[in-house]
Amino acid sequence: MRPLILFLTLFTLHPSTLTLLSAASGGNPPNVLVILADDQGWGDLSLHGNQNLDTPALDRLAAEGAQFTNFYVQPVCSPTRAEFLTGRYYPRSGVYSTGAGGERIDADEQLISEVFRSAGYATGAFGKWHSGTQAPYHPNTRGFDEFYGFTSGHWGSYFDALLDHNGEFVTSTGYLPDTLATAALEFIEQQHKAGRPSFTYLALPTPHSPMQTTEDDWARFKHKKISSLATDPEEEDLQHTRAALAMVENIDENVGRILDRIRELDIEESTIVVYFSDNGPNGWRYNGSMQGKKGGTDEGGVRSPLFIRYPKAISPRTTINTVTGSIDLLPTLGQLAGIEWQPRQPLDGISLAPVFFDSDLKAPLRLLYSYWNDRVSARSQDYRLDSAGRLFHIPSDREQKHDLSQQKPDLTSAFQAAVDNWKEALLIPENINEARPLTIGYPGLATTQLPARDADWTGNINRSARWPNCSYLTDWTSDTDRITFDAHVGQTGTYKAIILYTAPESSIGTEIILTAGKNKIFTRIQKAHTPPAYGMEHDRVDRSIAGESYVKDFATLDLGEIELQKGRVTLELQTSGFKASQAIEFRLLSLEAKGGEAIAN
Repeated sequence: MRPLILFLTLFTLHPSTLTLLSAASGGNPPNVLVILADDQGWGDLSLHGNQNLDTPALDRLAAEGAQFTNFYVQPVCSPTRAEFLTGRYYPRSGVYSTGAGGERIDADEQLISEVFRSAGYATGAFGKWHSGTQAPYHPNTRGFDEFYGFTSGHWGSYFDALLDHNGEFVTSTGYLPDTLATAALEFIEQQHKAGRPSFTYLALPTPHSPMQTTEDDWARFKHKKISSLATDPEEEDLQHTRAALAMVENIDENVGRILDRIRELDIEESTIVVYFSDNGPNGWRYNGSMQGKKGGTDEGGVRSPLFIRYPKAISPRTTINTVTGSIDLLPTLGQLAGIEWQPRQPLDGISLAPVFFDSDLKAPLRLLYSYWNDRVSARSQDYRLDSAGRLFHIPSDREQKHDLSQQKPDLTSAFQAAVDNWKEALLIPENINEARPLTIGYPGLATTQLPARDADWTGNINRSARWPNCSYLTDWTSDTDRITFDAHVGQTGTYKAIILYTAPESSIGTEIILTAGKNKIFTRIQKAHTPPAYGMEHDRVDRSIAGESYVKDFATLDLGEIELQKGRVTLELQTSGFKASQAIEFRLLSLEAKGGEAIAN
């Protein structure tokens, strides 16, 4: 294998800079609040020239601290989250997709939450996790004391949503981004009153689909004339744009009230606030004339806003032009907070903290890599090599219109060699283990959730929509149909099994059987449950066009208790004596450990 040059060291620090870093916290660890938007593009801010919306709170956050003009994430959700959480390129952590288990960060990776909790911080995650559902991948088993949100790639309803609170299902009230922001604020306030520093991760689900807004937010955009247009206006869906921008203005309102409350609590000076997005915009809309959107490796797909405010250490209206990425956030925040730790694995990111204290410091020469769907793009301080081998000088050609690969063949070859080395070093089979089983009965959570999106099936069964995330299985119409989960049991024991289902009146008396190896339990459907699908009443754009599922309120069916042996096992659901004239539907299998090691911490 050819050697891959990785720049893993921090900036070389002057003694005076070390003194400033130490003094910045004033002897007390700062609070840290990281706010991550979902599918908000670089152009979805009035600060960046978008005349279609107004984002005063985010503009204010940028003005009161540092804004980064060349900050890059990955093209889609879970890869960016993995890089923020680990400080490493996402293929290293076992992430290879956005669903069906491919979003899980390997259990031996060290997460930013674990670093901060080990340093004495209270840690809370609120919103979209998208890095694993079952222990040891669930946020409560990855260093977060508190979790309130959902573990899927996206959720089916942003109103009165069914959420996960520390491993148990609860139902929220109101518009989900508002609810999550309130929960994060309450956590910060509780820890402040307790005299404990907090690390709070607020991962908002918007403006990711479904394109649902409050009535007040929609009223401002329903008939709004869109003046700042997409790079290619013919590609733009104006209704989708209006919905996305209404959702961004809601984000701005929530950021505003968070900043106001931090000021009221008199912790503004000692709180690091970070804001960024996980990829480019989820539609063709204004994005500063850049090429690409979510899913693409061009500038428009991977350039994200990044604002960091820390009054004790960062001067207002600081502008950072250095090329930086999501892999840099863990080492940067760790150093700003004064945490000394030995990374469990070598980091790909570098700390950017020193540049806040000495503007003459320069980051080491390096390339940042963007990768998705077999496409790799590389960015230096001045150039980008796109996935087709074209070379662009970004400071003068952010729009990627002028290919310089023929004019600069040596530089192009050097870029391509670096990309080849990166691919050879990171995109290895060991990092892309699609056969990795789901996990049951691992320490940290008493209940294991096995949702329909993680299942396999045979027979007549279909998924309720193209994308797995918040979907369910339908068309279960025969005793020959099967729903299976490839799993690994971490602890031998007895588990209470419950499924979430819908079934017509004619299904009463049908047996539902759960088999695990030689063990089997069953019960009969005793109650019909045929709820309507909902969600469309809040949609501003028809989600069915994009292949996304609506949601239902499912009933619970207690299957009884089953003995599971430690090790690999296939769980299989089937029927016997199928009596339904219509289909049964399946949403989730829940397994609750009855004692033993698989209990909540």
